[in-house]
Amino acid sequence: MKVKHNLHELTNIATRLRLHVVDMVAPSGQGYVQQGLGAADIFTTLYFAEATIDPADPTWPNRDRIFLTTAHNTAIFYAALAERGFFNVADLATYVTDGSPLEINSSERLGSFVEATCGSLGQGLSVAVGCALAAKRQGRANRFYVIIGDGEMQEGQIWEAAMLAGAQGLDNLCIIVDYNFVQSEGAMDLVMSLEPLINKMESFGFACQEVDGNDIEALLAAYDSARETKGKPSFIKANTLMGKGVTSLEGLMFHQLRFPQEVAASARTELEALL
Repeated sequence: MKVKHNLHELTNIATRLRLHVVDMVAPSGQGYVQQGLGAADIFTTLYFAEATIDPADPTWPNRDRIFLTTAHNTAIFYAALAERGFFNVADLATYVTDGSPLEINSSERLGSFVEATCGSLGQGLSVAVGCALAAKRQGRANRFYVIIGDGEMQEGQIWEAAMLAGAQGLDNLCIIVDYNFVQSEGAMDLVMSLEPLINKMESFGFACQEVDGNDIEALLAAYDSARETKGKPSFIKANTLMGKGVTSLEGLMFHQLRFPQEVAASARTELEALL
């Protein structure tokens, strides 16, 4: 079900999620720590304020459904699921170890609460659009949230799915782009710019907003606006700062960050001081 948290509580939850990301990536010394730190506020607001979900009944037919389509960026995803009660927080310690269901690419092997296995970038939005369209035809009132990456939007399948969503007027669909300005090969604008992104999505029939993706209040207001929008799918460009919350890591544009133990220890100390 939907939970009620005030701003202070949500801020603390976001910090706890960042701590989990640090602890999960630290043992390997390299990983998707920057993305997880940057996107923590998106996941916090979705899982702990916006979405109507029930960890005790993850296949409840009327649940809101959250799709992570950048499936390799799973540290923050797993942290949110565990903190929300979908599985034991202690299991986060098995992240990417041999035999663990907490794989680098999230899959339904972890549980039914992983709405789709999205190994290849671009596929998850197509799955979500199909599910949202089916729900419309069945007369269901639940909503469909899709978290995608800015680099992922360079995939053609994203635009095919967006075209269908707009043509069908899927106002039960909300795309949130974790826009951290980098993809695996470098800065977005130097590899292949998406701009003017808002104009492009509007031309596909979306109601669009651009917000600070590290501002919890702004994210909540954007979700409210999306929920009230009728006749159009919603698109939220959430600009995030890679490494958010750890001073020494903020703004470092690394797709995979080398993360020595001393850096991880310093990051943990800084985050713990925020609680």
